[in-house]
Amino acid sequence: MADETQEAGGVHFPFPFPPYSIQKDFMAELYQVLEAGKIGIFESPTGTGKSLSLICGALTWLRDFEQRKRQEEARCLLEPRAGPLPEGQDLRPATPSSCRAPPTAPRPGGEPDWVTQFVQRKEERDLAERVKEEQIRRRKREERLQQMRHNTQLKHAARRRRQEEEETEALLRLSREMLAEGPGAEQLEQLEPGEEELVLAEYASDEERRATRGADEDEEDLEEEHVMKIYYCSRTHSQLAQFVQEVRKSPFGKETRLVTLGSRQNLCVNEDVRGLGSVQLINDRCVEMQRSRPESKSGAEADEPKRRRREGRAACPFHGREQTQLLRDEILVEAKDMEQLLALGREARGCPYYGSRLAIPAAQLVVLPYPMLLHAATRQAAGVRLQGQVVIIDEAHNLIDTITGIHSTAVSGSQLCQAHSQLLQYMERYRKRLKAKNLMYIKQILYLLEKFVAVLGGNIKQNPNTQSLSQTGTELKTINDFLFQSQVDNINLFKVQRYCERSKVSRKLCGFTERYGAVLPPPREPSGLAGLQRFLQSVQPAVSEAPAAPLEEAEVGPTRAASPLMHIEGFLAALTTASQDGRVILSRQGSLSQSSLKFLLLNPAVHFAQVVKECRAVVIAGGTMQPVSDFREQLLACAGAEAERVVEFSCGHVIPPDNILPLVLCSGPTSQPLEFTYQKRALPALVDETGRILCNLCSVVPGGLVCFFPSYEYQHQVLAHWDKSGMLARLAVRKKIFQEPRKASQVEQVLAAYARCIKSCRQAGGPVTGALLLSVVGGKM
Repeated sequence: MADETQEAGGVHFPFPFPPYSIQKDFMAELYQVLEAGKIGIFESPTGTGKSLSLICGALTWLRDFEQRKRQEEARCLLEPRAGPLPEGQDLRPATPSSCRAPPTAPRPGGEPDWVTQFVQRKEERDLAERVKEEQIRRRKREERLQQMRHNTQLKHAARRRRQEEEETEALLRLSREMLAEGPGAEQLEQLEPGEEELVLAEYASDEERRATRGADEDEEDLEEEHVMKIYYCSRTHSQLAQFVQEVRKSPFGKETRLVTLGSRQNLCVNEDVRGLGSVQLINDRCVEMQRSRPESKSGAEADEPKRRRREGRAACPFHGREQTQLLRDEILVEAKDMEQLLALGREARGCPYYGSRLAIPAAQLVVLPYPMLLHAATRQAAGVRLQGQVVIIDEAHNLIDTITGIHSTAVSGSQLCQAHSQLLQYMERYRKRLKAKNLMYIKQILYLLEKFVAVLGGNIKQNPNTQSLSQTGTELKTINDFLFQSQVDNINLFKVQRYCERSKVSRKLCGFTERYGAVLPPPREPSGLAGLQRFLQSVQPAVSEAPAAPLEEAEVGPTRAASPLMHIEGFLAALTTASQDGRVILSRQGSLSQSSLKFLLLNPAVHFAQVVKECRAVVIAGGTMQPVSDFREQLLACAGAEAERVVEFSCGHVIPPDNILPLVLCSGPTSQPLEFTYQKRALPALVDETGRILCNLCSVVPGGLVCFFPSYEYQHQVLAHWDKSGMLARLAVRKKIFQEPRKASQVEQVLAAYARCIKSCRQAGGPVTGALLLSVVGGKM
């Protein structure tokens, strides 16, 4: 049962159990930060219920905000002159700004009073109409979701429609085969491109005709207005799934419209597309399948043979209008994590990626990983709009490093040479078909690749694996210095980047190399087929270097390799950053293939500024946020946040001081000094002394015991030594030994078995008094 806890200011926070005092303070401070539109840095140690405090505090504020919004709309309809702000906007008094003049402001040009009054009344009427439309949309959405919750007939009807569509597709395929094999086959082959669909359309039902509409028209019908929402992001998908489960257990679990976002690689249910492996290939193939519509054929496609035109041009069977609508509504009915979304998509034969995207406008809580929020291009592609919304960044102790890592990129010498070879062959094959402008940009990219290899000390015409560099070492350059040294300062990188984005040249290279990679002669090498094969094999990573895939992953089949030009496009985009905000590292190793160019972002505030500027409020939370000065100075101040807008909150631990006894051991039972430096930590005497300390502790400490190692490798080394010396057997006499798994999916199983062992040993008695858990600092635990 939820326990209503009244806080300062008369705010009631529903909570699943009686909260601690620090949880009450946390929720009250969070409420004030969101209400005032500030930036809060919240520090709450592990074990204090931070996630639950974030959920109850933020959703309580959102509940109150929506209630005030409805009251404001009702007042607007009764009193037309006092209109509310649009959906998602701030309800607080307007900040002093000259950019938004009130409706009663004097009009320029000395207009008469009756003109000013007419314009003002028209604005009031338009505002009232918008409020009415918004109420109608909200009422329809609530009624639709209510029906989805309590009426299963809609789901059964949708399943029947899907079965009918599958039967229609089967009949359509059968009709094609009958026409192809029957007496009208010759006439069918003589039809012009596009007329074949008209003949076969006579065998299609009305549902089939409706399914062939354009995707743009469908998305217009499904688009909704964005309501006020909270964006919650964390580091890993497992943390996001845990947060979703916490929301489901909270008092807001049944009434909150929650959407979990992910990439196509994580949410795609089309096995043919998932099998591509590469993120970029999956994205490009998905976009290509959405454009595969029967009525949209260009002249170039019409000239191709019919059989070739059909290959790879099929539309995705999971991206239908009705399936996407149904999936969107089912997502909003009940909170679901990523695994539940995938299961729902397979059952409904709908795309979870597009279904979750369409559910964003009506969602109240959007759960997404770091890159989808902190990377502007990814954020825009996912349909995330931050204007006037609330953002909560959890596990933010490494936020600065995360932003830096997301926007830093590297390319190797092998990728530069391989991209140059592929692009040069592409240009030579299609030179007569390329426009002069496209040919110019391709030559500029080839020139850039050649100069990047030259600045590393290599030759673009030679094998990168066999090229030994005369000069080795590492150089750190500003962006401008690197461009001058590479002799590419005369090329407009912004235009080149824009051309790569619009032309999709890297995606074209993927299909080009897949089709012609083993046929075309190598550039500037008259050695024939064998020379090209040797060159392409030389720039690919050795097969022996890749770890063996598990059985369940190996059965998926071979994955297509992404074009190296995709990585280089990211590097070119990074070079358009301001010179003072980044550096280029030239790493010259023994050979060109081992050398690399890396862009390092120095000022993460450049990419965080848009989040601070657009959002109503930003909450940065974590277990350990010290030093807070790093967030204030390196991130928030440089991003344009005023000092008075930043609020700090830190709470203590819920464990009483009497329950904690910190001790530092300098030596063991035999007076062996405990000096765990890298040079001495592998000494047998030190490892044996550590084992004796653990044996003594296991003899006197009841229940559970946890021992942390600095790394997995050192843990394996110590356990191997203890196994040979018999120390591991001595430990097993008193405690059952558990090890931290390397897979995140197995963590819960190990912890559950560890807890069950302690409980059973306590009840049964005997020599085994509990369990010993061996973990790793910074690992999965």
